[in-house]
Amino acid sequence: MIVRKHFRFTGRVQGVGFRYRAKHAANGMGITGWAKNEYDGSVEMEAQGTEEAINRMLVMINRSDYIVIDSIETKEVPLLEDERSFYVR
Repeated sequence: MIVRKHFRFTGRVQGVGFRYRAKHAANGMGITGWAKNEYDGSVEMEAQGTEEAINRMLVMINRSDYIVIDSIETKEVPLLEDERSFYVR
């Protein structure tokens, strides 16, 4: 079953390759969506795929020596049927 989730990550998540690591992980797992930096130092991301693939993507993002995630806010959001890739905003 395909789901779409919206995330907000706080911690050391900007300037450490977070968005590009997310894009690489998503592309390898067939996940669509986007990631962008916010002015408050957080990163927002939407990911669409299976629950298992999204969870594996989050594990892969968190394996970096430079990224330190202090908190993750998450909520399910409506699917985007026409989205074809994951991109960095």
